[in-house]
Amino acid sequence: MKHKNRETAKRIEEILLENYDRYYRLAYSYTQNEADAQDIVQNGAYKAILNSDSLKNAEYAKTWIYRIMLNETFTVIKKQRESSLGEITVEAGQEDVYEDIDLQRALNSMSREDKAVIELRFFEELKLSEIAEILGENVSTIKSRLYRGLKKMKLELTDAWQCES
Repeated sequence: MKHKNRETAKRIEEILLENYDRYYRLAYSYTQNEADAQDIVQNGAYKAILNSDSLKNAEYAKTWIYRIMLNETFTVIKKQRESSLGEITVEAGQEDVYEDIDLQRALNSMSREDKAVIELRFFEELKLSEIAEILGENVSTIKSRLYRGLKKMKLELTDAWQCES
């Protein structure tokens, strides 16, 4: 059994190394902060390695790690909301970052579950079945969230475009 556990731990480490950038992008899309995103990925990687023997089937390692990263992200966001209580802080000396602000606003207007489905599907290019496994939902629920999220994004982006015109 120890041999299997070592193989699983090694596979988890490989997946973490191969997909570090993906996990970082996912965390950053929620936090919009480089340091927080890095902390999330580091803590998530630590938890994945530490708990590698709890993974029963190594073929689900990739989705299992995504679930850990999302849980870690949601924990950080919850702590930030509780500690800030609506305070907005400006970080001095931060470099300007240009991105699609309308798209980011549309994503941020969604529930975290719908946002996760959109990001995992289109930014991480995961299959619906993989997303269902990561989020612990059935595929039909993921499809519903995907289509509802896309419809909401379309409305948000159309409204933003019309306001700018």
